[in-house]
Amino acid sequence: MLTNLLLAAASVASFNWFEYRGDDNLPKPTPTEYSNPILQGFYPDPSITRVGDDYYLVNSTFSWFPGIPVFHSRDLVNWTQIGNAIDRPEQLDFKTLGLSRGVFAPAISWHDGIFYIVNTCVDCGGNFVITAKNPAGPWSQPTWLPEIEGGIDPSLFFDEDGSAWLVNNLPPPGKPLYDGHRAIWVQRFDIKTLKLTGPRTLLVNGGVRPEEKPIWIEGPHIFRKDGWYYLIAAEGGTAEGHSQVVLRSRSVTGPYEPSPGNPILTQRDLPRDRPNPITSAGHADFVQTGRGEWWATFLATRPYAGDFYNTGRETFLMPVHWKDGWPTITEAGEAIPWVAARPNLPGGNKPPVPLNGSFVFRETFAGSKLPLHWMMMRNPRESWWKIERGALELRARPVALGDNGNPSFLARRQQHLNATATTEIRFDPSKGVEAGIVALQSDDFWYFLAMGEDKGRPVIRLKRRAGPSDPATGAIIQQAALSRKGSVQLRIDARGGKYDFSWSNDGNRWNLLAKDVDGTVLSTKRAGGFVGTIFGVHAYQSLDVSGSEKGR
Repeated sequence: MLTNLLLAAASVASFNWFEYRGDDNLPKPTPTEYSNPILQGFYPDPSITRVGDDYYLVNSTFSWFPGIPVFHSRDLVNWTQIGNAIDRPEQLDFKTLGLSRGVFAPAISWHDGIFYIVNTCVDCGGNFVITAKNPAGPWSQPTWLPEIEGGIDPSLFFDEDGSAWLVNNLPPPGKPLYDGHRAIWVQRFDIKTLKLTGPRTLLVNGGVRPEEKPIWIEGPHIFRKDGWYYLIAAEGGTAEGHSQVVLRSRSVTGPYEPSPGNPILTQRDLPRDRPNPITSAGHADFVQTGRGEWWATFLATRPYAGDFYNTGRETFLMPVHWKDGWPTITEAGEAIPWVAARPNLPGGNKPPVPLNGSFVFRETFAGSKLPLHWMMMRNPRESWWKIERGALELRARPVALGDNGNPSFLARRQQHLNATATTEIRFDPSKGVEAGIVALQSDDFWYFLAMGEDKGRPVIRLKRRAGPSDPATGAIIQQAALSRKGSVQLRIDARGGKYDFSWSNDGNRWNLLAKDVDGTVLSTKRAGGFVGTIFGVHAYQSLDVSGSEKGR
């Protein structure tokens, strides 16, 4: 009994605080300007809606939980997270899916006092709709839409006559003619039953220039202006060829004609060797302000070299210009600006948690709940964390970072190319039990700076997983003896494609364990997928605590 009690105590890691700081030395906006990206870090596929003077925005989170963050703003520049639409494990089951499966491209809309999010849970149920009267939540259980099985990226359009329509990406009629050949379809949507009804109509087959075999027309939205129905969609895939296109029609069901100015947003026509590039821009959504201005939110990336970026796809903002009845975001050869004139809206309050620019933010775990922007890998199956006495406590469990499960790991996004994550941990490592700080892109690609044990002595070690062929618990690439157990500070420094890992007994004198470690393993280019790097804290216990550590 005493042995079991001692083991339980040793298996809990307590984190007193977690500090994130980042500075990419980007241009600073004046009071009449804003800076891009407006949401830094892994915040892809933005969708936006307006209700009066309030704006709401959501992003993809794939298999991270809680999912689909909901943001609020009054000025389109300062955003505050007010909730997560998927915040109960019973809403969706991410099972053991890869971190780039799960919820793709949510679309938020509002009609007659109700907020709607339509979305696709890839490999975990298909297309669904959830609703809420308050965008902060709670959001309903999903209502599934089996009629569009095999489709992705649904969004809702509410017409002036009260009718509702769902537009989304589906396979084309017949057999696809080439890899990436998709189509956009529209169908009536019954807001009372939350079901699709009536015939489905093909709007776009392949893309705006079918003869060029365009790939991955997706992320569609329909809106109405000056008697025209406009259909906007992403095209060209999610890499450097990404773009946004627009078509219009006098009827919601078409036929739609493409703009002669397509694409209306892209960066693929700019020199690849330009300094400080913004790339892979697309997947836009439009919003009109109460003062009549049109703005677009969209995703793009910030590489540190070539097509290497660790911060994932981020949310950007640009004005929409109209000419001869057609919208444009970027002209041919126009670079997305780092700094631009603010929307003509009253200035909003600075968010309590910074989301862009250079900043330092420390989590002190003062409340009883996890901060809204913290996430875990997939749905929790049991309670393994708690916030108590101003500290975040994690119970070490035999679920490794590479197990495609729900490990004892809680994290927040890396939001800068040059960033530092630091934490103070109180932990007495024992055989087969370790805890510390992590930089992770997926189950297969991560670094773990941990307090552990080796032959009865406390050690600090750096473990890495750089592909599925590596052990699920990682391989030790550096290790040093610790002079004592108890409280230790751990730090990760990111500098583009290089990462440093250090530890300290007092927060003043730092011991460098590993310098210039290959950070490209955390990039989308190396690790694949649609997510970005996450910094967080983790505790792990081998199944066999009486023998050698699992996976070593």
